[in-house]
Amino acid sequence: MKKVIMLLLVLVMSCGLLLAACTKTSKTSTTSPTSTATPSSSTGSGTLKLYGTDPYTLDPAVAGDVNSHDYIAQIFNGLVQLDENLNVAPDIAENWTISDDHLTYTFHLRHDVTFQDGKKVTANDFKYSWERAADPALGSQVVGPYMGDIVGVRDVMAGKTKEISGVKVLDNYTLQVTINAPKSYFLFELTYPTADVVDKANVDTGATWWRKPNGTGPFTLKTWQANTSLVLERNDKFYGAKAYLQEVQFLLWAGVPMNLYETGQIDVADVYTDYIDRVTDKAGPFYSQLQVMPELNFSWIGFNTTKPPFDDPSIRQAFSMAIDKDKIIDISLRNMVSRADGILPPGIHGYNKDVKGLGFDVAKAKALIAASKYGDASKLPPIVLTTSGYGGLISNYLEAVITQWRENLGVEVTVRDLDPERYVYHLQEEKDNLFDMGWIADYPHPADFLDVLFRTDAENNYGEYSNPTVDSMLDQAAVEPDMNKSLLLYQQIEQIIVNDAAVIPLWFEDNYVLVSSKVQGYGINLMGFTWLNKVRIVGK
Repeated sequence: MKKVIMLLLVLVMSCGLLLAACTKTSKTSTTSPTSTATPSSSTGSGTLKLYGTDPYTLDPAVAGDVNSHDYIAQIFNGLVQLDENLNVAPDIAENWTISDDHLTYTFHLRHDVTFQDGKKVTANDFKYSWERAADPALGSQVVGPYMGDIVGVRDVMAGKTKEISGVKVLDNYTLQVTINAPKSYFLFELTYPTADVVDKANVDTGATWWRKPNGTGPFTLKTWQANTSLVLERNDKFYGAKAYLQEVQFLLWAGVPMNLYETGQIDVADVYTDYIDRVTDKAGPFYSQLQVMPELNFSWIGFNTTKPPFDDPSIRQAFSMAIDKDKIIDISLRNMVSRADGILPPGIHGYNKDVKGLGFDVAKAKALIAASKYGDASKLPPIVLTTSGYGGLISNYLEAVITQWRENLGVEVTVRDLDPERYVYHLQEEKDNLFDMGWIADYPHPADFLDVLFRTDAENNYGEYSNPTVDSMLDQAAVEPDMNKSLLLYQQIEQIIVNDAAVIPLWFEDNYVLVSSKVQGYGINLMGFTWLNKVRIVGK
């Protein structure tokens, strides 16, 4: 979700959710952003003030939305993480080895890692954390996509056993993990928060333990007043690069971010379409503070492929061809995004600039409906689009899409809102005929888009699209040792999904962000993540 809740604040933009896609698998480790041996500073100083919204949860095992991840990433850690170049790097595991058959990974943990209360972190803590995440009683929707390749995880998820057979503790600081088939992206999956370590004693305090989390990260949760403020404080026990800052204060639901930034109440602000002219004016006060940061994301409109009329591929194709995306991007989105013909965003391995989209063709769209069993648009069943929002308000772009369907096809589409906090977690069972959605890469590999979103029965396959050819090719691409051949397979898979109109690709977008001149080191990487322990305040 490109900060969906933030957009709702402005009330003129309720956006679809971008949730929280490899370069190469490394047998040894490299320097990581949070695990460098030398602390950033002996003492923290300064307070960074940011706009924020309440996280849905701070439990890494269940969090599936970007808003929650923004906080979780500062408080918790896993075995590995992504470095600044989006390669897998050490975190709590200082190094690892991979067996010759690429099935068994042996992780050697650092000996100096503690939870924030000072208790040592061991391999047993990871075994507990992962088995807890897979426990069906927890109901995690993210453990399958990101840990399901580990032998035994799905048996625990199914309630067949309590222990993950593919996870063995060899000693206090050695963890052995076996997966079900060679996967070039397995280590990347472990960078997702689901694999983070949690403290059993902390969890045992009750269902809302995560409101007072005992994590391992560079920041601790100091205070959290719902709908008002959330404060992170530097963790002086952190084993890696300690934060330059003493605190990060999030002003929750405090107003329009741009207004707060202009009056000096926050130090960083996302920029939306209403303000793009002001911030891009070279003679204005904000131009020198504007940063445009690329991101691996993808926005789309999904179909419920299990029910009429979108169980018919020709109707899906017709609805896709009836949208003039270029016009919407120009008028409603002020050219702040780039048109998506396919699914994989620019910058990711496997991106295909020559993917053939369905295009804008009203005559062909009408012909497809005429040739279908419905014969005419007036005979289509009632169509409802599920979106994230409140009070019937929808985004400008969604209103434009619906208007184009009305004008180009003669089809009326009504909208039903779901509470933004519920949207991503309950869309699977609550979706109507259509829904709008988005995705920010969880790891920089095409599998995080094509496999996670479009494999039959995948947990995040919200539209329940199913194509046995796609499934078979995904299996081939996952185990293909030649990266070039693997990426070519993913490109072929992408084209099949586009031809099937499994979804309507809309656009890819960058982050437009204002950063105060007194702030140094603030940046958003391609995954939409900011290393807050690298940020410092240098002026007033």
